[in-house]
Amino acid sequence: MDIHEYQAKELLAGFGVAVPKGGVVYTPDQAVYRAEEIGGGRWVVKAQIHSGARGKAGGIKLCTTPEEVRAAATELLGKKLVTHQTGPAGKIVHRLYVEAAVPIRRELYIGLVLDRRSERVCVVAAPEGGMEIEEIALRSPETILREVIEPAVGMQPFQARELSFGLGLSSSEMNQAVKAILGAYRAFRDLDATMVEINPLAITESGQVLALDAKMQFDDNALFRRAAVAELRDYAEEDPRDAEAAKHGLNYIALEGSIGCIVNGAGLAMATMDMITHAGGEPANFLDIGGGASPERVAAAFRLVLSDPRVRCVLVNIFAGINRCDWVAEGIIQAAKDVNVPVPIVARLAGTNVEQGRAILRDSGLSIITADTLADAAEKAVAALTNTPVARTNVREKVS
Repeated sequence: MDIHEYQAKELLAGFGVAVPKGGVVYTPDQAVYRAEEIGGGRWVVKAQIHSGARGKAGGIKLCTTPEEVRAAATELLGKKLVTHQTGPAGKIVHRLYVEAAVPIRRELYIGLVLDRRSERVCVVAAPEGGMEIEEIALRSPETILREVIEPAVGMQPFQARELSFGLGLSSSEMNQAVKAILGAYRAFRDLDATMVEINPLAITESGQVLALDAKMQFDDNALFRRAAVAELRDYAEEDPRDAEAAKHGLNYIALEGSIGCIVNGAGLAMATMDMITHAGGEPANFLDIGGGASPERVAAAFRLVLSDPRVRCVLVNIFAGINRCDWVAEGIIQAAKDVNVPVPIVARLAGTNVEQGRAILRDSGLSIITADTLADAAEKAVAALTNTPVARTNVREKVS
């Protein structure tokens, strides 16, 4: 789960990371009021979307008068920002962050990520901030510093000092940077984050060390124990299909193909996608319905898959252990009737109550293509594409 910059700064500030004065706004009038409340004579108005490179897309405005703040807010609110991370579809700006502009002497990069190879949290630092770490790695990889954290003891002050020393900070700057790095680590650990990035961590002309921009990502599987973090979720920034999947407890990832997949188990879902590709097709999604494949959940999975207008066939592949094939069969029939599935359905059932499940499909009177093996199901799904129209413009209406 991603959150906005202003939310990340609020969380980091709670762990001792220094940030400039600022606040979120939703209207131009609020933007002017917030700027006057912050005080000073220079402010930054920032579009709040889940994407980097906002400045290059025109989403960050430096203002020197309240009138400029109002004009910037008026221009940005409701604007579609297109960055290399959003793709051509872009994202609509619904909220802004007004922040005090500070004179910057130097910009640094600080990032904390989960290194799955070492199974440790890794703190990454670079003496150049304001750019993506991938760009730094290409331009000057030798400048990137790393500290791997031992989980039994957590990040130690000496490790933060080593990073600060490697960044070439003075003693007063080092003390502040150490506090920021340790605070970012505690936020990472205590909030079940998967990524914390402060970019840039700025050194001002007056010698302050401030987080001028911040990003945080969180482990979706840990949100049940982080209610305060879960409340920060902005569904308007997510693909509606992802939000719908989360509501029904489905694991869904949209892809570019035309064969929709409804499978139980992540491993089996990956194997299904591979077999579709081997048979000459392209999967439209990854979808794992999990262990409790009730008829209602299967029907919800059909609605979710069919919300993609590129889907021209649906392949259901269930190996029932905790699940039951008769439940899945009932869900397929319920979906075919309630959702009015406009494309061929290929079903492969195996495991618990498989004979009952196959009998339910056979006696339903619906034209459902059955298969005994995964290879057979993939081949039949690819073959079914030749009898399906290429475009379906009314799918979203049918499944809404």
